[in-house]
Amino acid sequence: MKEIIKKNLKIIIPALITLLITSITIAYFITQNKNIEEADIELEQQEIKDEIKEEIKKIKIDIKGEVKKPGVYELKENDRVSDAIKISGGLTENADTELINLSKTLKDEMVIIIYNKYEIEEIRQKSKEPETIIKYIEKKCTCPDTTNDACIKKEISKEEKQKSKISINTGSLEELMQVEGIGESKAKAIIKYREENGPFETIEDITKVSGIGESTFEKFKNNITI
Repeated sequence: MKEIIKKNLKIIIPALITLLITSITIAYFITQNKNIEEADIELEQQEIKDEIKEEIKKIKIDIKGEVKKPGVYELKENDRVSDAIKISGGLTENADTELINLSKTLKDEMVIIIYNKYEIEEIRQKSKEPETIIKYIEKKCTCPDTTNDACIKKEISKEEKQKSKISINTGSLEELMQVEGIGESKAKAIIKYREENGPFETIEDITKVSGIGESTFEKFKNNITI
């Protein structure tokens, strides 16, 4: 009997050891595969996050005027003017956003100028139709500062656009400076040229003025008349 048991033990023990080793090996590979799968999932998730980050393009804008912390700020493309105001500390007590499109989408290198209530009142006083500031904006189709990208700009008819063009023959220094691309020095040069040489015969003749070349003329040719 003892001999039979010994013989069976000789068979059973190695079998149990083999089974145990096999089980441990299988468990090990299952765990490894699970870890690999989890690592792959984490990698895929990270790649998705990186792709999303790449898709959300960063831009920089310059905000000035009546905000608590004027300066250059980094925001996300498709943020709004209101987001730029928020990141710059919010509006001051004197701020007036009547001319500002708070919902306008931001773009890289955008310049935003927030006016104060005294500047807005000055615009009203200068307007030929002071009863509403909107009529002033429709007439001029721009804020006082032509570099203000956050301004409300109204679409106007061809007739109104023609009327709103500045005459290079009769325009005053201030009127010429309203044309985007014509600063004080260029406006003075235009006035000096016409005083010395007579009125311009065509708008193209403005390129004869010192400091105004073809590329500069192309920028504002649609905003001037003779």
